[in-house]
Amino acid sequence: MKKIAITCTLLLTVFAMLAVIPSVSTAKEVKLTYSNFFPPTHIQSKLSEAWCKEVEKRTEGRVTVQYFAGQTLTKAKQTYESVMDGIADIGTSALAYTRGRFPVISAVDLPFGYPSGVVATEVVNDLYNQLKPKEFDDTKVMYIHAHGPGMIHTRGKAVRKLEDLKGLKIRSTGTSAEVVKALGATPVPMPMPDSYQSLQKGVVDGSAYPFEANKGWKLGEVVDYATAAYSSAYTTTFFIVMNKSKWDAIDPKDQKIIEEINMEWAPKHGQAWDTSDMAGIRYFLQQGNEIIGLDAKESARWAKAVAPIINDYGKQLDGQGLNGKAVIQKIRDLLNKYEK
Repeated sequence: MKKIAITCTLLLTVFAMLAVIPSVSTAKEVKLTYSNFFPPTHIQSKLSEAWCKEVEKRTEGRVTVQYFAGQTLTKAKQTYESVMDGIADIGTSALAYTRGRFPVISAVDLPFGYPSGVVATEVVNDLYNQLKPKEFDDTKVMYIHAHGPGMIHTRGKAVRKLEDLKGLKIRSTGTSAEVVKALGATPVPMPMPDSYQSLQKGVVDGSAYPFEANKGWKLGEVVDYATAAYSSAYTTTFFIVMNKSKWDAIDPKDQKIIEEINMEWAPKHGQAWDTSDMAGIRYFLQQGNEIIGLDAKESARWAKAVAPIINDYGKQLDGQGLNGKAVIQKIRDLLNKYEK
């Protein structure tokens, strides 16, 4: 009996010691690369880099991310395909750089008259989560965000009414190019990184972009006027996607952690767009530039001019069997919801 008691005591001691020994994680360590076309000093780039650090922190180093800003790993137009092919494990770019590739979610970019980046970001994430269109099936979507109201900025000539746009060459991409054309100017397709020199050298007479780019991309230095036509304001949607194989290689518990971070980071980007819009306005005015407002009558003319873009896009989706009427109505409903 005494031997049995001693044995039981030893076993209990061993179990007690095991209980206080920290458990060692069996989760696989995964190293990832992240490609972003925004320059490293841009707030959107800083947020993406902060996401990388947050992932490493919360997964306790099991998932690490090497960050490449300013198109140093992949060019903006090739980012999505690069992620599919594993050239970059994660990538950020704009839907506008690959027109036609993402027909359903690109409808968000249409000139619905967005008031802010927060609203645009809420609309696009809600739309994606409700519809889950097949156009993103080649990758794992982390989250999506969208900038504040896109405006037309010009160099040398003020645009105070629609007629002033006639004959002007305006840098624009995706939906913004359609907006520029509908308003009477000539769109010149060109990614944002090429805008500064093109404006400076007079290759284009202006550019369509949100106020933030006046500081974020320093475009306030090479333009003179901004026409604040909120009634025809478009947005540009940006995706953050991961290579599917790389996502599958991450331990499920770390996938859950990353999903939680994604839910936190999407609104951060929307808020950052609005904060940087204000900074862009200040920077723009500090250069001695002028912001031109429109009265109610002229504002209505701009809204009427771009309305066919929305209707035509809905018909295009219908032609692809994507129920364009329902998609457009869903965006309008979400916009009304979040504007309130």
